[in-house]
Amino acid sequence: MQHLSSYRHNQIKGITISFQILLLGYGEMGHALEFLLKNRHRIDIWEKFPQPEFTSAILTNSAPHADIAFFCLPVNPHREVARQIAPLLKDSCLCVSIAKGLDESGKTAAQIFAENLPAQQPYALLYGPMIAEEIRAGRDAFAQVGCRDRASFEKLSMCFRHTALYLEHTFDIPGISWSVILKNVYAMAFGIADELQLGDNMRGYLAVAALRELNQIALSMGGQPGSPYHLAGLGDLITTATSENSHHHELGRKLARGETDDITGEGPHTLAMIKQHRPFDAMQYPLFQLIDTIIQQPHDVRGKIKAYLELGRGDIICRA
Repeated sequence: MQHLSSYRHNQIKGITISFQILLLGYGEMGHALEFLLKNRHRIDIWEKFPQPEFTSAILTNSAPHADIAFFCLPVNPHREVARQIAPLLKDSCLCVSIAKGLDESGKTAAQIFAENLPAQQPYALLYGPMIAEEIRAGRDAFAQVGCRDRASFEKLSMCFRHTALYLEHTFDIPGISWSVILKNVYAMAFGIADELQLGDNMRGYLAVAALRELNQIALSMGGQPGSPYHLAGLGDLITTATSENSHHHELGRKLARGETDDITGEGPHTLAMIKQHRPFDAMQYPLFQLIDTIIQQPHDVRGKIKAYLELGRGDIICRA
């Protein structure tokens, strides 16, 4: 991994570079990216369901001029929006997704881009510890840029120059995709443990067990060995699993209390899509299975965790 100070080493000194940016979606991350980029770039914002006081850009007018199009959307609308703008984009426009889930066909954002954008169209994934509220508060954020060519990374690096978002490049698109998708599942276990007051030792164990399974799954899905130990995996897992403002941490707390209303989000949806489409054998991953069992049957959660540990699951429990 490169040191953070070297992430932007390809900037052209003394030259101000301004891009035409198209933000697709104006939710929390759309607002966060606008905050980061508004002082240096020209920005158009498209929102399918705009608030009354907001005037959305028109795609047929904005898309042809875009240098970078950020998909600030959940993964499910990606296919529709990609197909809608693909004929409008210039060949050099870089499409960037921040979506951390699977769509209803079980596909990642990268797979959707590969299937629905022209073969020559560059695309990238932007994944890591990037809590929108912290970005808008001016705090630092960190991300891996997964892309097939170095030029796309350099373009994003120039885009975020002099902002509080620090970037690292990787070619390992499958590895970071599955790391960031599955960390939302494992993050719920931390909320469960915190609600049950299982202690810091349990939190440390969960981090090791989750990363071990993440690494095995990412490898089975075509990722590189150790892929989850970087920003899109370990970095984002710690952020999501320990932040009191994290949606998935709160979902874990609700499950520990036996509450079943509104257990929704990328983590539960990922579990449902994996069960439906079976991209890998989930039965091989005991902690993953435990979380799924608790979502399906959120009663006696403490007992389920105890039984999991007593069985020595995860291969890292050593009993005297």
